[in-house]
Amino acid sequence: MSAPLGTGSTAPDFALLDQHGHTVSLSSLRGRRVLVFFYPRASTPGCTQQACGLRDVAEQVGDTAIVGISPDTPAAQKKFDDKYTLGFPLLADTEHTVAEAYGVWAEKTNYGKKYMGIVRSAFLVGADGLVEHAWYKISPADTPKKLLEALGK
Repeated sequence: MSAPLGTGSTAPDFALLDQHGHTVSLSSLRGRRVLVFFYPRASTPGCTQQACGLRDVAEQVGDTAIVGISPDTPAAQKKFDDKYTLGFPLLADTEHTVAEAYGVWAEKTNYGKKYMGIVRSAFLVGADGLVEHAWYKISPADTPKKLLEALGK
């Protein structure tokens, strides 16, 4: 796991396939704010709550782009988007290289078993590519709330 990103850090660029097989990069969104949120697995209860919460506030965030990233395949991301009509890019970081660059790929423990996985986190990246807010270990319910607060909504 790399060092955590903080306010003023340069957000690592990425280029990943979305649920439709298109490449989406952070640099292609330069000039507007971007919420980059990492979630462990598509269609699981917490991830569904988080993604649907962001979908529900999307009309309130103006020109701010919302981009979700998980280790799921593009096909799994598409099923997730189709089922919940999310309407924003869900990117497939199957090799977890982007998660590592953002410091959200870490050892986790579940029922005593240790494994590597995503630490649910979100980053508001400014139009200049610098991190405005970094929320590590954010709860699914807090993700949309923190985004709106950061945008002054």
